[in-house]
Amino acid sequence: MDAFYASVELLRYPDLRGKPVVIGGGRDSRPQLLPDGTRRYAALRDYTGRGVITTSTYEARALGVFSAMGMMKAAVLAPDAILLPVDFDEYRRYSRLFKAAVREIAPLVEDRGVDEIYVDLTDVPGAQHDAGATVGQALKDAVFEATGLTCSVGITPNKLLSKICSELDKPNGLTLLSQGEIPARIWPLAAKKINGIGPKASEKLAGFGIHTIGELAAADPGWLVDNFGKSYGAWLHAAAHGRDERPVVTFSEPKSISRETTFDRDLHAVRDRPILSEIFTELCVELAGDLVRKGYAGKTIGIKLRFDDFKIVTRDLTLPAHTMDARTIRRAAGECLKRVDLSRRLRLLGVRAGNLATLSELVAPQAAEAPPAVHEPVLQYAPMPLFDQLDAAPPAD
Repeated sequence: MDAFYASVELLRYPDLRGKPVVIGGGRDSRPQLLPDGTRRYAALRDYTGRGVITTSTYEARALGVFSAMGMMKAAVLAPDAILLPVDFDEYRRYSRLFKAAVREIAPLVEDRGVDEIYVDLTDVPGAQHDAGATVGQALKDAVFEATGLTCSVGITPNKLLSKICSELDKPNGLTLLSQGEIPARIWPLAAKKINGIGPKASEKLAGFGIHTIGELAAADPGWLVDNFGKSYGAWLHAAAHGRDERPVVTFSEPKSISRETTFDRDLHAVRDRPILSEIFTELCVELAGDLVRKGYAGKTIGIKLRFDDFKIVTRDLTLPAHTMDARTIRRAAGECLKRVDLSRRLRLLGVRAGNLATLSELVAPQAAEAPPAVHEPVLQYAPMPLFDQLDAAPPAD
């Protein structure tokens, strides 16, 4: 999908089309409806805090503003950009809509997140007749009809090449590539365009004078193995030549489900107890809601903390039974929290449910034994001030 979160917001606020827009603000960046029916939007220049950008429109990207960039840094580059809050519930709704539209045409779909999928067109009628051009356009039309949003499609012999090609003609692109076109169209690209070559590997390759995919393809396979290891070196050689045998995987169980938030300012367990307790409760409630919506229950509950020195600490607790109950999750997460030294201020707080099982697995009748216990979801309750129970000294002024 093209600038997915931002594009969803532009459906809601069409008057912002053509303007630099940044998604990532909090509740205080919600547009205000004025008496004359117009809206007042928050400007990026007025943002204060340490938040990061979730995504941006292509107009903002042209100014150098991209996802994962700090808001304050982005405000220097694009002070007049409009700042909008994130609305993950709405993005997930549009995600379901576009994926359902694709499955009506090509049912073999691998879900790669909220805004990206792989599709196997091998057995789709007519897909082989024109290198996939007709079916590719049909997919784009179906997505637009279902959502009002555009997407970019890469149709190639395999997943690795399709990933590369889906990015070549954004936005609203349709790129077709055959195996024989790899030298002319893929080899001139930077090596980092291959999904799996990250910043460290790209820097190491550059140190050896390898900057493009073509230069990587020309490297001796044995030399790649000697310098990058047996597995990764062999993969680099295969990837540079466009070889990828991975199938489209239509289903995989998640290993865990989590919720986390980064604070606008560092918070302390003593001085900011009410704020932290409210945030902690909200994260647990949201996590329970995610479990209910996705049909899972978790047996291991964990927390993630990032302190003001950027140190990350995790703790977890395995329960006697699976749960999707917000109260149980909150209690277990609180027990994990008690095992952490909270003398430093916090930048981030997260809650995770692991050791997942589907509800059908837990409640299916079992011969000669009762089904495992599953706590029912309880999504509304009075907040439990677990941060109040912690014996943490306040920081020095």
